[in-house]
Amino acid sequence: MKRSRYLALLIVAVAALGCNDSLAPYQPEITNVADNFQFQITAAKNLTTTREYIWQNSGTLANVDQASAITTGIATLTVLDSQGTQVYSSSLSVGGSTQSTAGVAGAWKIRVAFTNMDGTINFRVQRP
Repeated sequence: MKRSRYLALLIVAVAALGCNDSLAPYQPEITNVADNFQFQITAAKNLTTTREYIWQNSGTLANVDQASAITTGIATLTVLDSQGTQVYSSSLSVGGSTQSTAGVAGAWKIRVAFTNMDGTINFRVQRP
């Protein structure tokens, strides 16, 4: 009996998490494959959330391309290498292309944080 209750609670918790996706209204397009991460949301309104993604980078550097249009608020992109060392951080209101500092290959973390942000976000992080 305890097992069936636990399973029922687990199903409800997973369903609740799926219904509470703060990015869903903004048509998220997120591609996360080895050596290529891309992120886009469109016409966000008063968005406050932080998302983290694990991205496999077989290299020690990453090219970062940013092309966002933020009208209000703050959006920040931070990239950590497989050892947790920050190799890149920038406001997403800054456009252009640049390269991270050198890091350790493996499972990198991509963190995107929004505070009361209105706008469209588009960036990619790729192995050179």
